[in-house]
Amino acid sequence: MARTRLVAGNWKMHGSRSANRALLDAILNGMPKSDAQCAVCPPFPYLGDVAERLRGTPIAWGAQNVSEHAQGAYTGEVSAAMLAEFGCRYVIVGHSERRSLYGETDAQVAAKFSAAQAAGLAPILCVGETLAEREAGRTEQVVARQLEAVLSKSKFAGAVLAYEPVWAIGTGRNATPEQAQAVHAFLRGKLNADVSILYGGSVKAQNAAAIFAMPDVGGGLIGGASLVAEDFLAILRAAGSER
Repeated sequence: MARTRLVAGNWKMHGSRSANRALLDAILNGMPKSDAQCAVCPPFPYLGDVAERLRGTPIAWGAQNVSEHAQGAYTGEVSAAMLAEFGCRYVIVGHSERRSLYGETDAQVAAKFSAAQAAGLAPILCVGETLAEREAGRTEQVVARQLEAVLSKSKFAGAVLAYEPVWAIGTGRNATPEQAQAVHAFLRGKLNADVSILYGGSVKAQNAAAIFAMPDVGGGLIGGASLVAEDFLAILRAAGSER
């Protein structure tokens, strides 16, 4: 079945107004003629600037996190309705850094997923195992648990899934395309055939084509390479086909 790939840049806690403007200008000036979809997820303070620069262009934008609450006395939190007001199409939920550094539980991630959908956003749900879990042979058990926590509360229609092996993010260790495909195929068996499943394990310009050639890899959630226009454009070019 034909699936259009999505390449989404997760800027994490990087950027400045001037640097962001230069990055977006370079990406827009170099955008390939491609059927791959493209999005960027900047830090919260820059959503207004990014929305203004990208409105009317082929690039969508989203946020890196969202509160599970609609409103209230939750200092420092940002609601899904607020993100929607800034024109966000996507929001990342359950990123491994949110789970490991800030203690987000499967239940909390599921609640954030539901809140995003209720506001008309497309959640990008991240699942993935640690090195210890992989070495213990628990990869499928872990990603299934993380996914089922969401599926027990919400439909997956309109959402995106991202497999990000924690052991391959910024560690210098990379999953092979075949390792990525094995987990993507497992996850595909639990979802509708048309759901996009992105790979988020340190995709770079050098390995993007091989990863995207795998039949169940539907694009990439890109970290560090999304901050370098030349690298991000190379990944977009690698994603530029439809199946």
